[in-house]
Amino acid sequence: MKKSVVLAADLGGTNLRMAAVDSDGSLLCRTSTATPRSVDHMELLSAIELLARECREARSGELQVEAFGIAAAAVIDFDHGRIRSSPNMPELNGLDLSTALAAKIGLPVTVENDATAAAIGEHWLGASRGVASSILVTLGTGVGGGIILNDVPLRGIDGTAGEIGHICVEPLGVVCGCGSVGCVEQYSSARAVTRMACEVRNQFPDTLIEDKEDLTPLDVFNAGMRGDELAIEIFRRMGSYLGIALADLINVLNPEVIVIGGGAAAGWGLFIDHLRMEVQKRAFQQPAERAKIIRAQLGDDAGILGAARLAFIKLA
Repeated sequence: MKKSVVLAADLGGTNLRMAAVDSDGSLLCRTSTATPRSVDHMELLSAIELLARECREARSGELQVEAFGIAAAAVIDFDHGRIRSSPNMPELNGLDLSTALAAKIGLPVTVENDATAAAIGEHWLGASRGVASSILVTLGTGVGGGIILNDVPLRGIDGTAGEIGHICVEPLGVVCGCGSVGCVEQYSSARAVTRMACEVRNQFPDTLIEDKEDLTPLDVFNAGMRGDELAIEIFRRMGSYLGIALADLINVLNPEVIVIGGGAAAGWGLFIDHLRMEVQKRAFQQPAERAKIIRAQLGDDAGILGAARLAFIKLA
């Protein structure tokens, strides 16, 4: 008897990843490719179709694929499976992705924002499992987020709920790509770590961080682990600004758990104390004490598992 599974994909601006997932959350096969870049969305749809075929054929005698879920780095009209806007993949703007993919692969399709999908994944099988109200913050090139309230993802009327990276923490601060200024994304992301290190480097003449054009967040992190004063200061700022944003979220949403993931979360030991200090200083005492701030558990699989979970829910 074939095992009932769904296909789930995580569509980012750089990589397209896909897996077959069973109802327990086991990833039965994986495949991936570089995300095609074209003015026409058809190339991307064809790439998704190809990966779906690979997953189906890899274990064709064992798997009964029943649905497809996809997480995309975009603002989503969840009810209709439509891409409202996709800054990194503008060829998808306005596309009814659910209908287009269903025609390609012959399965019912669910489309979700990537950060919200990651929050759903952590809520299903990860760090916030068994918790009714939680917030996921992803620290990568930017700062993303997903919110679960009373076991239900918060999407908002326009699909933009959870844009945690665009909470203002410096009213006269750095210009953000969203059009505002002083967003936490400009102070707590991997890209921000590098920028801030370059901005204040001349104040730390004995720093271990090289003065080079291709400086990376990893360079700053490695220096911080060696006790470099500049790196320690940058991670202090990163944690403090993120703590300001999280204190606001705690006051407004009163979550049980805040989960922090993404590549820049590797600097946890260098920023978490400063983050918690700002939360204690700025949030209401009882909600601040209640909200556990913990690391994500699912890594890069969170978005795929969240998309799979939604696909199973649609089947029910």
